[in-house]
Amino acid sequence: MSLESFMSEAISPWMKSKGPDGDIVISSRVRLARNLQNVPYPLIAKTEQLEKIIMQVKEKFSGRSHRKFGQLELVNMNELTNNEKRVFVEKHLISPNLSTESKAGAVLLSEDESVSIMVNEEDHFRIQCLLSGFQLDEGLKYANDMDDWMEEKLDFAFDEKRGYLTSCPTNVGTGLRSSVMMHLPALVITKKLNRILPAINQLGLVVRGIYGEGSDALGNLFQISNQITLGKSEKDIVDDLRSVVSQLIQHERSARETLLQQSRNQLEDRIYRSYGILAYSRRIESKEAMQRLSDVRMGIDLKLIDGLEGNILNELMILTQPGFLQQYAGKELSSEERDQRRATLIRERVKLELSGELHDGGGEI
Repeated sequence: MSLESFMSEAISPWMKSKGPDGDIVISSRVRLARNLQNVPYPLIAKTEQLEKIIMQVKEKFSGRSHRKFGQLELVNMNELTNNEKRVFVEKHLISPNLSTESKAGAVLLSEDESVSIMVNEEDHFRIQCLLSGFQLDEGLKYANDMDDWMEEKLDFAFDEKRGYLTSCPTNVGTGLRSSVMMHLPALVITKKLNRILPAINQLGLVVRGIYGEGSDALGNLFQISNQITLGKSEKDIVDDLRSVVSQLIQHERSARETLLQQSRNQLEDRIYRSYGILAYSRRIESKEAMQRLSDVRMGIDLKLIDGLEGNILNELMILTQPGFLQQYAGKELSSEERDQRRATLIRERVKLELSGELHDGGGEI
């Protein structure tokens, strides 16, 4: 797949299928941190050393076909514009840190974008596998498969007592970070989430915003992941997260049912007001768009809105971000211009969905 294809498709191919519990769990991610033996970590390595690693990856893996994920393509960060990097972040293919801080970074991507291997971020390699819905076990299986595939040609830093060695001590051991992206509007509306979060933190898990550490929980989207890697097996880490996420799913479903039974009129009013704003507004800011999309997504999942698919909102949550808006415009936009284009794009996208043109083979914007 070409760079142009990565940039032009708002929603990654893997996101188009609805996974288990997909009305609440948007995606599951498993990430493995790995480093090369006898090479300084990216934070202290010289630029020449990091560039040499990128060359190794290009020679050993770029264009090579994996038995499950097909051909992988290497994209060098130095060859992208700042806005193109921003688009990669908005699609969750790279971290904000790789986009802005790396002296010489790259990413190795699978054709369906379900595998993204960041090169020279905080560690030499961050192998991440992304799946739709609640699929942590499958994510771990695929990440380990990719880890084995890479280790056939690379020597990773490993200590018999400590496990895999990483730049940050919190990742030492398995080097595993598992996470899920959850849509929790009912828990936010009922204010129950504030009581649940402290308990989650006490269990060794952390709750972050949509783009990970330091980001906001836009559109009622929360990323929940493990904090501890040392002294725990990969299975234990995934099992602990799965247990907490399963309980959160139950709490969210219960909160949605409570809203339907006790505050149905107010809930419908909120959802349809948001729908009306998305369908008719002439300008809308990013934060408001995410909140309105969250409301409408809940309305679709509760079958209060007909004619729209939940995936349209997965797509719009990415497509309406600043990087994508400017990518489609082909130029840098002012804040006001972005707000106007965002509103236009949402209106047209909703109209296409309702008309059925998208399901008849059309619908490209």
